[in-house]
Amino acid sequence: MSFRPIVLIPLCVALTFSGCVQTGLPPAAGQQRLAGVDLQDAGANALPAEQRAALYLSSAAQAQALLGSPASGEAARQIYNKAAADLTVLLRDADHGRLWGRHLTVSGGGGSYHLHFAKGTRAGVWDPGYFISFTPADAVELKTIQRRNRQDGIGGALVGVHKSTPLERFSPMVGITAPVTTVLDFKGHDVTLTLMDASAKPKARVAGAERTLDADFSAPLAYYPQKSEFWQGLMGAVRVSDYMKTTGLYMLQPYDAKRIPLILIHGLISTPRMWRNVINEIETDPELRGRFQCWVFAYPTGNPPSYSAMRLRDELAKVYQLHPRTPNYVLVGHSMGGLVARMQVTTVTRESWDVAGKQRSRLVFAKVKAGSLLERCATFTANPKVARVVFICTPHRGSEMAIGSLGELAMRLISLPGDITATITSTLGNSLAVVTGDPKRMPNSVTGLAPGNPMLQVLDTRPIAATHHSIIGDRGKGDSPHSSDGVVEYWSSHLTTAKSECIVPGPHGACELPETLAELRRILHLHLQGNGSLLTAGTTDWDHRPAGSR
Repeated sequence: MSFRPIVLIPLCVALTFSGCVQTGLPPAAGQQRLAGVDLQDAGANALPAEQRAALYLSSAAQAQALLGSPASGEAARQIYNKAAADLTVLLRDADHGRLWGRHLTVSGGGGSYHLHFAKGTRAGVWDPGYFISFTPADAVELKTIQRRNRQDGIGGALVGVHKSTPLERFSPMVGITAPVTTVLDFKGHDVTLTLMDASAKPKARVAGAERTLDADFSAPLAYYPQKSEFWQGLMGAVRVSDYMKTTGLYMLQPYDAKRIPLILIHGLISTPRMWRNVINEIETDPELRGRFQCWVFAYPTGNPPSYSAMRLRDELAKVYQLHPRTPNYVLVGHSMGGLVARMQVTTVTRESWDVAGKQRSRLVFAKVKAGSLLERCATFTANPKVARVVFICTPHRGSEMAIGSLGELAMRLISLPGDITATITSTLGNSLAVVTGDPKRMPNSVTGLAPGNPMLQVLDTRPIAATHHSIIGDRGKGDSPHSSDGVVEYWSSHLTTAKSECIVPGPHGACELPETLAELRRILHLHLQGNGSLLTAGTTDWDHRPAGSR
């Protein structure tokens, strides 16, 4: 794995070429210059698409013959890669895709080529018909992604976009992106174009040798819209109705029945975009990249956590209706997103609410109809398909900030959808305290995070039915168990049932902290191993601590 800035293809060989190969050059240098000239000529938009395709193929064929050359191999690799990438974009875009995915004979630059497209096997090979468009990976700006996760090798690195009409379930509005590497295999003038998935198959046989594929794993993430994280998160918290339609589970990578879904759930005043660097850093590990598929759950964070958790339960159930072979999930929740995750792995019945006041709760539930919105939010069964959960800075017992001046302001600003408030009011009447802890407060995200919230009291008495881990920030003070991440106190984040607890030297928004990322990678490897034997510094495995040290 290597990380490098965008490297421009060195076309100086073409720019210094005056129309014919200079005499006296070694054969390899002359062929390299010819490959560069054909590549430059192929970029002329005025030429017919078929002729440009032939020039790209001529350039790639000449460059491929030089891949093993000590003097010209690196320049040849870059020429080959650009020719392969640009040819793919050209064929997919030209004349509304008329040239794409079918056998072609193209002529130009003094040669003819018979082009074939390899069919997809999904064992590291994409089907050409799966994508509606391609963008050269180096043309995608990283913007908010901190560093480019790139693999140097052979082939044209692209971002492929899959999108259907109507939009598929779990697809982002722009479609689902994927890393694609185009490989051209020449046998004389017969050439096969193959779209490789380097995350599943990092090497391919090219020019008679097994070679590492060129690939860019950051570009597919950066392709998604990079809107203001803070502004979108704030509006999702206070103007809930405007964002209700975006609530859902989104697959950021094409579905793969063999990869484990890693589902990331953001917290209050945030959006799924907060995970872009986390995903990018996790995918620097080839084993994790090849074994997990990253999804995100989007929701307006002004809603009560129990309502958002109900929506996620519905989404997870729909995954198995559509894809029954899906492996068991791993959930990662930050802050309030951790509570949403916890409600996927906890069973809460009507009787569970007795801890909040037996008489009052039973009077309230007498008004709640079976199968109603309120019952679905207040009672639920642990999802057996969730195998592991990672809680990051999660306020399991609430946050004092929710009952302070900032919490008071937030409660005044949050406006819930009319249908939700009408349902709550008509059912509960003057019994709001049973679900909010305050008879004057309509339930929302802030009341849901208050230390006295009844749902938090109920959850705190119920077992978590999946292996779980805690990552807790202490702002670098090293004062746990008396620590705080600035928003959530240690006493609220700590779980004695956690398989491991890692204290990281960061604030509440510690998801991109190196220590947090290292711990996430450790836990994911642990999940792949299926045992609890891996430990790192700063991590405590409760099963292996000395007696009496909890």
